[in-house]
Amino acid sequence: MELSSKHSKDKWVDPRSLTGAEERDRNAMEKSSTQKDTPWPGDDDDVHDHVAQRSQGFLSLLNARTSTELMPQTVVLHGAAGVGKTTLAKQCMLDWTQAGQARARPAALYLSCKALSRRGPCTLAELLADSAPGPRRALPRLLARARTLLLVVDAFEELRVPAAALARDLGGDWGARRPAPVLLGGLLKRKLLPAATLLVTTRPEALGELRLVVEQPLLVEVEGLSEPERRAYLRRQLGGEAQARRAWQLMRSNAALLRLGSAPAVCWMLGACLRLPADEGDHPGRTCRTATSLLLRFLCSRFAPAPGSCPRPRPRAPLRALCLLAAEGVWAQTSLFEPRDLRRLGVREADLRPFVDRSLLQESGECAGCYRFLHLSLQHLLAAALYVLGGGEGGPGWGARGVRRLLSKEEGRRNPHLAHVGRFLFGLANEDRVRELGAAFGCPVSTELKHELLACTVRSPENGPFSSVTDTRETLCRLYESQDEPLVKEAVAQVTEVSLHLKDPTDLAHASFCLKHCERLQKLRLRVEKGVFLDDDTASGSEAQAAGAQYDHLSLQLWADLCLVFSSNKSLCFLDVSQSFLSSSSVRILCERITRVTCHLQKVVIKKVSPADAYRNLCLAVIGKKTLTYLVLEGGGHSDKLLLLLCEPLKHSRCNLQYLRSVSRSLLFSAVI
Repeated sequence: MELSSKHSKDKWVDPRSLTGAEERDRNAMEKSSTQKDTPWPGDDDDVHDHVAQRSQGFLSLLNARTSTELMPQTVVLHGAAGVGKTTLAKQCMLDWTQAGQARARPAALYLSCKALSRRGPCTLAELLADSAPGPRRALPRLLARARTLLLVVDAFEELRVPAAALARDLGGDWGARRPAPVLLGGLLKRKLLPAATLLVTTRPEALGELRLVVEQPLLVEVEGLSEPERRAYLRRQLGGEAQARRAWQLMRSNAALLRLGSAPAVCWMLGACLRLPADEGDHPGRTCRTATSLLLRFLCSRFAPAPGSCPRPRPRAPLRALCLLAAEGVWAQTSLFEPRDLRRLGVREADLRPFVDRSLLQESGECAGCYRFLHLSLQHLLAAALYVLGGGEGGPGWGARGVRRLLSKEEGRRNPHLAHVGRFLFGLANEDRVRELGAAFGCPVSTELKHELLACTVRSPENGPFSSVTDTRETLCRLYESQDEPLVKEAVAQVTEVSLHLKDPTDLAHASFCLKHCERLQKLRLRVEKGVFLDDDTASGSEAQAAGAQYDHLSLQLWADLCLVFSSNKSLCFLDVSQSFLSSSSVRILCERITRVTCHLQKVVIKKVSPADAYRNLCLAVIGKKTLTYLVLEGGGHSDKLLLLLCEPLKHSRCNLQYLRSVSRSLLFSAVI
C-alpha cells in the first residue's frame, strides 16, 4: 500500500510524551481498531500486514513537529474507494495507544460520518461517548487530556452536508445540543477540542469541500496496493506464477482495471473471474476488457451452479431490490444502508441474504442491520442495472427521463457518482451483456437502453459529445465501455472534428476504439502528456526501463491502432500535434501511417513536440505527399537546419506545398511557395 504526502505551511503539534493507556482501554481500542474492513473471501491477512507496516511510518507524521510549530496537527488521508483508508486509520488508532511509555494515557476516538449524518442533535460528549474506550463516566477525563487524543473522522464524503453548515461558529460551546454535523464542523475547525490531533479520511470528490473547513492540513494520498503488492496478491490467490502473470498482463492492458485494481477487493474479483472455466471460444482478456464486463462476469458467476450440481433457484426479485438499493444510495451519495433505508424502499433483509452469502453485500460493523457493497464500483454497476430491469414507481426516475437526468451535466456537477453510473449504463447498452444478466438471474431485461443513450447524449444539441476536450474524453470513455461497434458508429457518424488530450493508455484505448468509426472526421488535434510513452533517454538496462517496458509496449500497440485513422479515413485532411511528449518509436509509427498513399492530409501543424528529431522525421514524412499544401513548425529549436534539410524535398515534383511557416527561439520563417 503506497502513501504520498504534500503540505503547505502546515503547523504541527506533539501530543506530548506521556505513558501508555490503561489495559482495559487498550483492549477496547484493539477490539474496535482491528476489525477488518475487507471481508472478501480468501483474505489471508497479508493486506492487513501491509497496512500495519505502513501505519508505523505514518504515525511519525502525526507526531512530527518543530520548535516553532504550535498548532495541532490535522492529517487528511484521501484516496479512491476501497484502497484501505479506513483500515489504515484504525491501525493508526491502535498504534497511537500502544506507542510505548513515552506518552501518558493516550487515547483515540473514532467518528464515522456515515453514521453521524443520520444522527440527531446531541452534545459533544454524547457524540463521542459511543467510541470512547472504557466506561462513559471516564469520558470527561479523557477529553481533558485532549493533547494526548487522536480523533479519527472517517469517510467525510458520506456526510452529505454542505461545507457552509460545517463552518458555523460554535464559539467553543461544549455543552450545547446541536446537529451532529455542526458539532463535527466545530471539531474540524478546532473550535472544539482544539488541542487534539485530527486524522480525516475522504475520497477525492469531497476533498474540495473538506478543505473549506480544515485549515492547513497535511494531505496524504493513499494509493492502495502497489504494483508489486498486486502481483503478489494475485500470485497467492491464483496459486502460481504463470496464472498471476496472466492476470497482471490483463490488468496492465486495461488502465481502467489497473486503476481499480489498487483496491484489494477488485484484485480479488479479477482473480475470481480468471479462475472461472471459460466458455467455448471465450477468452478472459475479452470478458474482462472493461470494468462493466469484469464486474458483470463476477456478479453472474456468484450465482452459477457448481459443476455437476443441481441449479439453484435464481433470485429474480432480490436482484431488483439490490439494484434499487444501489441506485438510491448513488442518488443520496451514500454507501451505507440502515434498516430504515430498507423499510423505506420496501426491501426485506431476506431479499439481501443471497447477496450477503455470496460476498456481494456486506453486513457493516458500524451499526446493527447495516449493509454496504463489496466495492463502490459494484454499487455503481447495480445502480445502472436498474435501468435495464425497469425501476418501478417512486424512484428518482427511470426510463428515458431518468437516463437524461443521470447523464445531465448539471446533475453531474452536484453528484460525482453519476459519472461512474453513466459509464456503466453504456456498458449495459451492449445487448449481449444485458442478456447475460437476464439469463443469470432469470429476469426480463430491456434492450432499448441503446436508443435512449443516443437520444440523451449524442443527438442532444445542448450536450454535444465533442464540444470540448473534457466532453470528448468522457464520451469516448462511455462509448468504449459499451464495446458495441454499431452503437459507436451511430454515435460518431456526424463528427467532423475531434481534439484529443491523451493522458494515459486508457485514453489511447478509448480513442483508437472509437475514431476508426468517424468516417466524416476532417480535423484531428492531438496533445500527448509526458509519461504515456517511455522516455527515449531512459538508461538502458535500468530497473525503471525494465519495469516500464511492458507498459510502453501496450501504449505503442494502442498508438498504432489510433494512427490507423490516418490511412483509413479519406476525409481526414488536417492534423495538429501540439504540446506533446512522444518517443522515437511513437513518431516512427505515426510517420509510417502518414506516408501511406491512402493518407490524404492537406494541412499539418507541429508545435512544441518532443523529442527534437520528431520535427525532422514528421517533415520528411509529409513533405513528399501530393495532398499536402500547408505546413507549420513551431518550437523545434533547429529551424535553420530543418529548412536546409527540406530544400531538396521542396523541389521534388511530388511536393505541392503552398505555405510553410517555421518558428523557433532564433528564427521565424514564413513563406508562400
